[in-house]
Amino acid sequence: MSKRRDEVLDYLASHHVMTLATYGSMGPWAAAVFYVNDGFALTFLSSPRSRHGGDLVTDSHCAAAIHEDYSDWSEIKGIQLEGQVRMLSGSDRIEAVARYARKFPVVRPDRAPALIRAALEQVAWYELVPERCFFVDNSQGFGHREEIPLS
Repeated sequence: MSKRRDEVLDYLASHHVMTLATYGSMGPWAAAVFYVNDGFALTFLSSPRSRHGGDLVTDSHCAAAIHEDYSDWSEIKGIQLEGQVRMLSGSDRIEAVARYARKFPVVRPDRAPALIRAALEQVAWYELVPERCFFVDNSQGFGHREEIPLS
């Protein structure tokens, strides 16, 4: 495994929010969602009635970005990726929920406040499987971006 690939996997594990970009009947849309990664696969939850949830029903192809809020352009680092999203069910869903709960204990049934437990009954669980992944690192030069092998 390459050093940069390891760095990107560490970056994914140490961050919490991705901006998910979809396209649907009302045009392009972006939404911030909490995620947990399993390698490069990103699990997130959302209302299937949300705009991006509806978009993913008609077109599962999407893009996402994970980054911090920088004030100096030379410090910008982040991940850009594109791939397919699938709704999880069965054992895949059970495993994803357990992985998500390890990163975000507030969703654990024994810890979740009533409001969160009620909200969790209304969500669907999704997995974004990247087809391409890029790492942006302006510390290497303005606009420095390299494609990261996914396997």
